[in-house]
Amino acid sequence: MADATTTAQKLAMGKEKKEAADQAFKEGKISEALMSYHGALLYLLGLDKNALGMASGAPSPPAASSSTDPKADEIVEKIYANMSACHLKKKNWKRAQETAEKALAKNENNYKAMYRKAKALAEQGYFERAVRLLEDLKKKSPADAPLAEAELTRLRAEDKEKERVTNKKLKGFLTRDRGDKKSEPTEEIIEHIESATIEEIPDDA
Repeated sequence: MADATTTAQKLAMGKEKKEAADQAFKEGKISEALMSYHGALLYLLGLDKNALGMASGAPSPPAASSSTDPKADEIVEKIYANMSACHLKKKNWKRAQETAEKALAKNENNYKAMYRKAKALAEQGYFERAVRLLEDLKKKSPADAPLAEAELTRLRAEDKEKERVTNKKLKGFLTRDRGDKKSEPTEEIIEHIESATIEEIPDDA
């Protein structure tokens, strides 16, 4: 009975902190929301109540696999997805990706988490991965298809513009006036082309 009571208490406290975090997010208090979400996780993942004192300095939330309670898991999934939204607001792209992945580890069909992971990937330069995820989202969730398509359109437009600017710069180097004599690209131009190409390739893990 004591264990059941403890579980119920932790679940109640986790819900309470999540609700506080949700409200903070709605009010634009993103850092406060993240703190409350983290505190909720400490309860819901079965950590000791005293561990809450570490929440303020913790660099990352607890592992997603600690909880075995189905009710707690459902809330934990939503918390991770919401934390991802917070990190997107703060432009913490890597953390946004990580927390979205934790939500997806709980439920691979969490479409909000899929969308947020795609945005985080795109912001880190992983264009192809982001596009694949958004295309997958369109197939899995027709309701979210317009949102995914809008993001795809934005990403493709940005990618096209980057390519246009890069090509324009390279063309400027290759066609600048060298007098009456045409010559092969100099080492300076070749080096510029190589460096520009490398910069366009993300260091994908």
